[in-house]
Amino acid sequence: TTFQDGGEEVEDGAVYNVTLKKVQIQQAANKGARWLGGEGDQLPPEHTVRQYETSKIRAIKAGTLEKLVENLLTAFGDADFSYISIFLATYRAFASPRAVLELLLDRFGNLETSNQGEVANLNSLESEMVLRAEIASVLRAWLDQCSEDFREPPDYMCLLKLLDYLKNNMPNSDMESRVQNLLKQFQNQEVEAVDGFCSTSSSDLVDGEELEISNPEEFSSFQDHVVAEQLTYMDVMLFRRVVPYHCLGSIWSQRDKKENKNLAPTVRATITQFNAVTKCVISTILGTRELKIQQRAKIIEKWIHIAHECRILKNFSSLRAIISALQSNSIYRLKTTWMCVSKDILLMYEELSEIFSDHDNYLTSRELLMKEATSKFANLDSSEKENQKKSQKRLQLQKNKGVMQGTVPYLGTFLTDLIMLDTALQDYVEGGLINFEKRRREFEVIAQIKLLQSSCNSYCLIPDQKFIQWFRRQRHLTEEESYKLSREAEAAADTNILSPKSQKSMVKRISTLFLGTDVFTPPKEQPLKSSPAGGSSGESTDSASVSSCEFNHSETEDVCVTPVSSPEDPLKKISGYSLSSCSPDSSMSTPSSGVSSLPSFLLASTDDKSSVGSDKGYDSDKGSISSDKALPVYNRQSEGSCIIRVSMDGLQDSIYKSILITNQDRIPDVTQRALLKHNLEPDAVEDYELVQVISEDKELVFPRDANVFYGMNSHVNFDFILRKRA
Repeated sequence: TTFQDGGEEVEDGAVYNVTLKKVQIQQAANKGARWLGGEGDQLPPEHTVRQYETSKIRAIKAGTLEKLVENLLTAFGDADFSYISIFLATYRAFASPRAVLELLLDRFGNLETSNQGEVANLNSLESEMVLRAEIASVLRAWLDQCSEDFREPPDYMCLLKLLDYLKNNMPNSDMESRVQNLLKQFQNQEVEAVDGFCSTSSSDLVDGEELEISNPEEFSSFQDHVVAEQLTYMDVMLFRRVVPYHCLGSIWSQRDKKENKNLAPTVRATITQFNAVTKCVISTILGTRELKIQQRAKIIEKWIHIAHECRILKNFSSLRAIISALQSNSIYRLKTTWMCVSKDILLMYEELSEIFSDHDNYLTSRELLMKEATSKFANLDSSEKENQKKSQKRLQLQKNKGVMQGTVPYLGTFLTDLIMLDTALQDYVEGGLINFEKRRREFEVIAQIKLLQSSCNSYCLIPDQKFIQWFRRQRHLTEEESYKLSREAEAAADTNILSPKSQKSMVKRISTLFLGTDVFTPPKEQPLKSSPAGGSSGESTDSASVSSCEFNHSETEDVCVTPVSSPEDPLKKISGYSLSSCSPDSSMSTPSSGVSSLPSFLLASTDDKSSVGSDKGYDSDKGSISSDKALPVYNRQSEGSCIIRVSMDGLQDSIYKSILITNQDRIPDVTQRALLKHNLEPDAVEDYELVQVISEDKELVFPRDANVFYGMNSHVNFDFILRKRA
């Protein structure tokens, strides 16, 4: 089979990509070979005759909503077999379920009011039965893949409209019964708390129970593999409930608006669970002041073992949460405690941390995740022989149970990819047509989420109520509290218990582990800012390089993980998910190394600006899709565009938004877009000035009408601040 680019076809309200597919349909013996009695598949090429068939594949790349809905009925005839799945997974970014259903049923499904011309245009559908079969196929796929679209309590207007259509056009059909059952299911179901497994609110506790700081003895009584299995059980239950379209950048990025406080609840629940695990790790290590150094070190070792068990179970969410907590400033700074952690455990910890290295846009974790998604069991590899033996032994025990394992991902990676895609690609192209090429790119990410959700059905885990109740009861420390306890623990430690020689050796080992250098410089201790009302942390510190998340200070479940500061990069943030308001769209700060948070398929090589190859890019000057342009990226100007990060000076200076700019944009344009992104009034453009952060003590202030693209310093991070004019 060979493919050839057939160019574009333009219709009224739609643009199609055309591909010619040449397929061999027959191979027969030629006349001389038949006279000799030979068979085609047993003869050399010179004695055979091949017959080929060329077919045309039409894939819509942009169109009006009406054309996109119409294409649902004609996509199979155009050989665009994935179109229905792509449309159903992404249409919520540009249309509502009601709008799509009305177009599908009223315009194309109501044959009594459709004129003959409209019916004939639907790819030569010749009969009413064929059209009904096409509509039934679309509706069946909709119910199979996105039944949650019809959950609209209390009226369920879309579901009732669909039921009415089926009664009139497909009476007594299986689909009619299915819709009736779905309606009853929605009506009978009480509102489910999607975060029921991870909430630490008092309403989820048994009467008489209160939140408490972990008892070290009680925590130590749980076996490592039991803790890992229970964390995996909770993660699986929540991840399977994630509605994929909730992750779309255009939807998730709107969650900070007041009217959207209940937006994407399934994603928020997963993030809340991640934060609960991170906080639990910190509170078990720091919550008891009376612990001795060795006891605290044992708890750290236990969490590293639990992280390793999560790796065996292919639970990358809790694995990353544990690693994030251990890399937080309040835990990382416990130098004396880390010196008491055994060498083998430190090496294990180093290997687990390497999984989430930000090198090459987290290539290691991305490749590993996709490799694990299709394997029955974890693929473990350790450079340390002792750790390798332990890993293989535990893995063999899992295999002996005969039950395959799924894979639980770190959802922040996908949220980051989708946010960056939403920022880099335009929603509409020339003529006001919906850019469906953008939706195809988004579906590549959504499909990975669905694949991993499907794999989670392989888990066979039983909840341990004793552990789950213990986990829910944990009182989480604020960032201020954990930092204060960390300083107290370190001050109480007798640093003289180690000889100078052993101390020097241990310090070097830890410095190699955390900083990749032979000189250990402890992070500079900064006084914490006051915590906002509600008991949550004031300074949320998530990672631009890891999860590109932001913190919503109005939320009370904010995570309080303070990242490590290294001598080479004092502002570099390590680890973390954001909390209920986690967004890959924004972050606390940018690593000075300039590592982009863009997904791998958005990154262009520094040596070859066209390394994205044949991927479609958007020509912002012409307002159309260009086939040869690389997509804009953060921290590099390419093809007349780039992505910058803009934060608000003052109360929201820790939150940034990704903004796409071109070489035509001036200060008022960029300022207006930034204000809109931050949910502020765009009319106040003249009241703000745009500033690029050059270093800790240097800024570049732009004149009122400057061209941002040409005026910015392209040799430093593309980080900007929007500040009220004096």
